[in-house]
Amino acid sequence: MFLVDRLILLTAILLILGIASSKLSSRMGLPVLVLFLGIGMLAGGEGLGGIAFENYPLAHAVGTLALAVILFDGGLRTDIRRLRAVLAPAVTLATVGVALTASIVALFASLLLGLPWTVALLGASIVSSTDAAAVFAVFRARGTRVRERLTSTLEVESGSNDPMAVFLTLACLGVLFGELEWGPDVVWLFLRQLVLGGAIGWLVARGTAIVVTRIGLDSAGLYPVLTAAAGLLAFGAAAVAGGSGFLAVYVAGIVLGGRRLPFRQAVFMFHDGLAWMAQIVMFTLLGLLSFPSRLVAVSQPALLVAGVLVFLARPLAVAVCLLPYRYTGREIAFVAWGGLKGAVPIILATYPLLRGLTGAETLFDMVFFAVVVSAVTQGWTLPFAARALGLDERPARESGVTLEITSLQDVDGDIVEYAVTGPSRAAGLRIRDLALPDGVVIAMIVRDKQVIPPRGSTRIEPGDDVFVLLRPAVRELVEHVFADSGGEDWHPASAMEFPLRGSTRVGEVEEFYGIRIDAPAGDTLDEYLRSALGRRPARGDTLVSGPLTFVIRELVEDRIETVGLLIEAGR
Repeated sequence: MFLVDRLILLTAILLILGIASSKLSSRMGLPVLVLFLGIGMLAGGEGLGGIAFENYPLAHAVGTLALAVILFDGGLRTDIRRLRAVLAPAVTLATVGVALTASIVALFASLLLGLPWTVALLGASIVSSTDAAAVFAVFRARGTRVRERLTSTLEVESGSNDPMAVFLTLACLGVLFGELEWGPDVVWLFLRQLVLGGAIGWLVARGTAIVVTRIGLDSAGLYPVLTAAAGLLAFGAAAVAGGSGFLAVYVAGIVLGGRRLPFRQAVFMFHDGLAWMAQIVMFTLLGLLSFPSRLVAVSQPALLVAGVLVFLARPLAVAVCLLPYRYTGREIAFVAWGGLKGAVPIILATYPLLRGLTGAETLFDMVFFAVVVSAVTQGWTLPFAARALGLDERPARESGVTLEITSLQDVDGDIVEYAVTGPSRAAGLRIRDLALPDGVVIAMIVRDKQVIPPRGSTRIEPGDDVFVLLRPAVRELVEHVFADSGGEDWHPASAMEFPLRGSTRVGEVEEFYGIRIDAPAGDTLDEYLRSALGRRPARGDTLVSGPLTFVIRELVEDRIETVGLLIEAGR
């Protein structure tokens, strides 16, 4: 019993140290995995803690579970619109890019270290995937942002390339142990992992979405638990069926994240905390497995492999994959340098140990060393690389307040928070001058930690946090109102009707949505439609003007109260 008490105490201390180190990581601009690994190494057999830990099966089990939790959280937070915009190049990187990277590293490892080809390919496959958490932790820490296309590409690639690395690792181990042969066996393994993983992840997510949106649960606290169970179910079912559990859990997260979940904010916060705890536990445990004396012994070949990986294999693979999608040379260079290594290579390095492969300990130490070198060198210099390549952008202002609500699960509405920046289209304007869709209500404004009652004459100022009550159908329109004025004009993905007030002025519509209306800017939509129709308006009257269609939806005493605006898709 005393041993259990000590274990609980030690776990609590390590978690607290991990959380404290995340704050230090934020200030230093260093990926959190490095500090968590450092804590584990300090607590290990050759560190101050003196904890002798070499239980590779336990580390593999805990690491796999932690990775499933982290990937599910990443899938939940993946923006579907951003995913669609970079899906083709990101998936190419996650499949062809990983295979090319592994092949190039294996070629040089075989030539320079004298390793058999399959053994060299095994080691190269283990270090071929990238880590999204490490990349974006660096940007959050340094307050650096790069173009959305690049962050989306790196995020989707990092979330979806783990299955390819796992497949290559399993294929190499199967060949080494005589269970597979290069050719049909490996192709069948790849197809089975891909198809079963993707299909099971999608089916589990759709089933869970039906439960939470149609059937409902008795307690709000059960929704995060159910979604977590769904992620684990997707991983476990796919793995047992012979598919990729990592792909299944990531797909399940994406599908569920794109649905209107009840208590959505609470679900996201729960999984964010769970993912943080998974990172702390996983990296600390992996740090316990390392022995500094053994790392020094493999430092030379590990540095050689890391150098080939970072400076040759990754850049060549990225260039081959992204050039067909018209990425510039600077963008390709940044994506190549942004391929930080993280948890997956270290977890994959336990596979040969579990199988009893000769030389597996040396391979584990080399992978561990290479991951740390990549995280430290690339992680620390990534913001500087963005600035040197001219790809950095002004950091978005983070909100200092949050709004907690119970649920809108039975109401067709959302409460959305917008942090107003200087370049925002809404900055400096009164509420009544915002061309907001009909039915959209500004519920609260927070300025300098003070609540400002919203009135028509209230002016929106840079630095404000604006809470808006809206229907999901018009969210895309409202987001454009609060977006930066220097951004791109709004192009709806599909034709849909947006309601506007008849009192909204033509100039306001043109300014906020980047469209052109053949009418004086000072006219209201009511005045414009009356003049264009040339007669008394009636409900349902339609006016077509180029890519725009106006439909009179509501009249109050002959005054046009609501106008439906349709804009051609891809206009």
